[in-house]
Amino acid sequence: MIKNTTKRQKMGWVIFVFYLILLAYFLFFSDYFGRGNHIQEEYAYNLVPFKEIRRFIVYRRVVGTQSFFLNIVGNIMGFMPCGFFLPVISRRSRRWFNTVLLSFLFSLSIETVQLVFKVGSFDVDDMILNTLGGILGYILYKIVQHIRIRRKRRAKAEKSVLH
Repeated sequence: MIKNTTKRQKMGWVIFVFYLILLAYFLFFSDYFGRGNHIQEEYAYNLVPFKEIRRFIVYRRVVGTQSFFLNIVGNIMGFMPCGFFLPVISRRSRRWFNTVLLSFLFSLSIETVQLVFKVGSFDVDDMILNTLGGILGYILYKIVQHIRIRRKRRAKAEKSVLH
């Protein structure tokens, strides 16, 4: 497996592992996000799709801009690297469906760990937003690939004209 990887894939793996470490820290250990070493007595969870998303949008002035962005935008942005780097490190993930499915399964895994260890809260809306982040990351990957290919073709065309 290592022999057949390109330099770009190896660098993608390094960045992806670093991303996973940071994500695990923020989701499970960061005091800033209320993840200190205390166990919640009553565990909160949401199984109703779009319930918390709707609440944060409707009451964004009440909950505050920071809470709104942290919950809505933060969940999306937090998973964009997942959708971006999966196609870099795995040829199978270059198909959009595989990246979306892996992003969803990764989000489901995180939410399940939060449920089991009572850290954070199990929220179906987080899975929706995280999967959306994976999709947007994949779209960004496709845009970057399109730009890379165009630049490569342009450079090749300029080189052939000069020689």
